[in-house]
Amino acid sequence: MNCAMMKQAEGVTNAFVCIYVTFLFVFKFLGPTQKMNLFQSVTSALDNTLASDPTAVIFGEDVAFGGVFRCTVGLRDKYGKDRVFNTPLCEQGIVGFGIGAAVAGATAIAEIQFADYIFPAFDQIVNEAAKYRYRSGNLFDCGNLTIRAPWGCVGHGSLYHSQSPEAFFVHCPGIKIVVPRGPVQAKGLLLSCIADKNPCIFFEPKILYRAAVEQVPVESYTIPLSQAEILQEGSDVTLIAWGTQIHVMSEVASMAQEKLGVSCEVIDLRTILPWDIETVCKSVVKTGRLLISHEAPVTGGFAAEISTTVQEECFLNLEAPISRVCGYDTPFPHIFEPFYIPDKWKCFDAIKKMIHF
Repeated sequence: MNCAMMKQAEGVTNAFVCIYVTFLFVFKFLGPTQKMNLFQSVTSALDNTLASDPTAVIFGEDVAFGGVFRCTVGLRDKYGKDRVFNTPLCEQGIVGFGIGAAVAGATAIAEIQFADYIFPAFDQIVNEAAKYRYRSGNLFDCGNLTIRAPWGCVGHGSLYHSQSPEAFFVHCPGIKIVVPRGPVQAKGLLLSCIADKNPCIFFEPKILYRAAVEQVPVESYTIPLSQAEILQEGSDVTLIAWGTQIHVMSEVASMAQEKLGVSCEVIDLRTILPWDIETVCKSVVKTGRLLISHEAPVTGGFAAEISTTVQEECFLNLEAPISRVCGYDTPFPHIFEPFYIPDKWKCFDAIKKMIHF
């Protein structure tokens, strides 16, 4: 067996061990599980919250009948119209109401129908929710507010239903931003956001709502915020992504191992703000190379913040320039979406350039 084959076998073994350990952890410590896709795991998290917290309320456009993506199906019938209810088509009003409810002591869970629709609520999020605790000198806060929104491309959403707006909010201290990659992560991270004493924005990759299926614990559990997860250990290149793009990176890592004999370390950032600088920098010190990928436009995208921080912290360890493979600086297209998204081939080309630098 040659070195490349040995590396590949080692990578497969490590992946199997990680899956097996996760399996044991879920069944031993988190109780019985049920097969769920991502939207069902979100429903399960909301169900757990409404059952355990009598102050919890869920509201947004069409949530009473289940919402566009069916994430709140059955909750109004189970918990009543006073706890799961529709709002007017006014995102500024939805978030404004959520702030008021949270300040008054309720656990407020607001749904924005698409992440693209969050911009009318930008003032309420940035100037009110994020600053409420600071401006009152910690006398008051709206930390019990969680804002959910379907996020990212869906295959046919075009310019008003495919955006990834996380970078607009990372410039604003006082809120937390989280993006899961699958059902187990979605439930645990959403419950962590709801329990967190800071306002949180929880972006749900809409293309994964039905595509991703896992065994998810039925009871409540949490996954710590601001902790990245190393999905695959490697020695040559660090690959960083979140949400849908982490699945692309995992596929690229397999391609790089098979075609180039390159060992990639794959990291799911999970929490975008505040992000896990320590885990990322420790990985880059080991590999000497970094590739970051996200669907949002490249200019001002969060990859730029990661790149700058890593350059400042790990400059002497870098073997090649940091690479960003992201969306283009154009509105999200419709029929040209396959050319716009940062697919595995673009990421694979970036790895080849770094290795041969």
